[in-house]
Amino acid sequence: MTLLWACILWVFCSATVATLPMRLQYIPGVILLIAAPVLIILIGLQVGWLYSLLALAAFVSMFRNPLRFLLAKLRGQNPEVPK
Repeated sequence: MTLLWACILWVFCSATVATLPMRLQYIPGVILLIAAPVLIILIGLQVGWLYSLLALAAFVSMFRNPLRFLLAKLRGQNPEVPK
């Protein structure tokens, strides 16, 4: 599987997970959250750092709320989890 197909698959999976109810999004969302940096690094190695930065911007835009939650947890705060 080429990098392009892996990235396309990741996008479709993330769009599918976004349509799920919130209580069902956690496990697949975490898997996608972990897989994204690996894909972004591979994009940077194969295509170039500029495309990697664009992919990073898209990733941060898509996962801004989970990343805010993780950042708040790392700071020792107790953020509220949506129901």
